Amino acid sequence: MNAPALILLAQGTVHPCVEQVYHALRHQLQSERPALSIHLAFTDTCPPTGPQVVGTLANRGVGEIVMVPLDLSRVCQPTDEMQQVLLAARRHRPDARITMARPIGPAVELLNILDVRLRNALSAANATELDGLVLSNPACGDPRGAGLIARRARQWAAHHRLPVLVAYGDESGHDVASAISSLRQLGRRHIAVGSVYIAPTVAYRQQAELALESGALAVSAPIGAEPRLAELAMARYAYTAMAMLDDQTTGELELNDQAL
Repeated sequence: MNAPALILLAQGTVHPCVEQVYHALRHQLQSERPALSIHLAFTDTCPPTGPQVVGTLANRGVGEIVMVPLDLSRVCQPTDEMQQVLLAARRHRPDARITMARPIGPAVELLNILDVRLRNALSAANATELDGLVLSNPACGDPRGAGLIARRARQWAAHHRLPVLVAYGDESGHDVASAISSLRQLGRRHIAVGSVYIAPTVAYRQQAELALESGALAVSAPIGAEPRLAELAMARYAYTAMAMLDDQTTGELELNDQAL
């Protein structure tokens, strides 16, 4: 029996530099697992869309598909937008068995990558002093994701023995300017920003510019197509695929039209 196909599901984008990161991530996974059918799809109408990829796979005779949301803010529930992709794909090809794994979420392993990115940014800025950090995230995420983001901030603070405040790129919480301002009120003057973004999205660039305008010494680059990120996506896939193969529902995200 063939393993279910894997579709990495990313936020829709019109920026080639963002798209390249996700394609590089897919290529990395495919190179490491040549026997597995691995694909990339985007939300919105950005090609290839989820239904387009599912249709192509179904035409090839693929009957089981697992979508993995590339989302570092959520742990239990994908965004409504990604859930809509799943529902649209199921309506498009009701003959295929399609499910969605849980989002990657703010895994603790990402802090090591964040440290590397931030050290590079500080070196490029010739910054030698640091007394405050901001953990910049795309969004607050679901309740479990928000709790883990707060936990990651505490872990990062303990590791560096520095105060760490959390910032968000949407309207779900304080942005980087507010976080930097709060640290300055605590007497901190040498502040850097670590970015928990996969790619240089519009939200990332806006928050990076805002941080620098607010006096941040440096802002880390996005995480990018890191091997560890690919491993985390693969782990989400494997858990859900095994449940499908065992004809179980544990680990699958069961959605229907009434759930939205």
